[in-house]
Amino acid sequence: MSDFNRKQRAGRNKEGVMKLNKLKRIPMLICLMALAAITSACGIQSDLTIGTQTYTETKIIAEMYKALIEDQTDLKVDVIPDLASSSLVINAMKRNDVQMATLYTGEIFNNHFPISGTKDRDKVLKEAQEGFQEHFGFTWMNPLGFENTYAFTVRKDLAEANGYAKISDVKKDMASMKLGVDTTWLERSTDGYPAFSKAYDIKFGQVFPMEISLVYSAVANEQVDIVLAYSTDSRLKAYQLQTLQDDQQFFPPYDASPVLRSDLLKKHPEIEDTIAPLIGHLDADTMISLNYQVDIEKKSEREVAIAYLKEQGFLKS
Repeated sequence: MSDFNRKQRAGRNKEGVMKLNKLKRIPMLICLMALAAITSACGIQSDLTIGTQTYTETKIIAEMYKALIEDQTDLKVDVIPDLASSSLVINAMKRNDVQMATLYTGEIFNNHFPISGTKDRDKVLKEAQEGFQEHFGFTWMNPLGFENTYAFTVRKDLAEANGYAKISDVKKDMASMKLGVDTTWLERSTDGYPAFSKAYDIKFGQVFPMEISLVYSAVANEQVDIVLAYSTDSRLKAYQLQTLQDDQQFFPPYDASPVLRSDLLKKHPEIEDTIAPLIGHLDADTMISLNYQVDIEKKSEREVAIAYLKEQGFLKS
């Protein structure tokens, strides 16, 4: 979410990203300090702070963690939303301003420590778990059950009419298809359109660069036939779109997992048991539906989280 973190998925110049992140850390640090001052002044003492990125699913899941932990332990939990990127979340965890977050296995590709470069899902998870423990002292739990990554997407009626289930299925029609895609992805040599075309031997008839936020309505309104979207975006449901399986595994896996400071777990091992019911339980369709309730139906993240936990029977009280 990257994570495919938003800046890196947009393919911005690396130096520009570094400068921007440095600037963004200053107001975020001020916010964290202000929050600490306010809670201290009010006599509020939390045992655990959860940080989230700017996108909806991390906020919903944080509220699930909070509800489960407070329901089944005596711990008090704060949630700090809208940290600008996964790298900012990780830095906040390193400083112990934040002790828990949802991160994505593909985070290992963001140069935190040496990796093998494999795209094998199990191996990427293992490298995330071992690397973040060794280098940062973080416990990277097993995945929640979904990933948030790039996904080629078509209208459901088009998929049904032409038998599109995986990316390779569109090859027979590629010459007549119009692709709508994030502008910068077209220009990236290693993981953008040139590398994709080589991996799949697919070159679409027409390509329309656009902002990533516009691809959903563009394909739904038949302005284009296929787009590159995000795999858990609520607009997939809103516009009745279908993602295609990445059968050549071109995109690295970005499986979502709870990540905690290991010293916190050593002090409060009960936390792991409280959130265990979520492990392997949240699939992509579930996450899309939960995101939809917040983004489209305008419910609060906490409202959606609590309702889901109650529906699943995960809350004891």
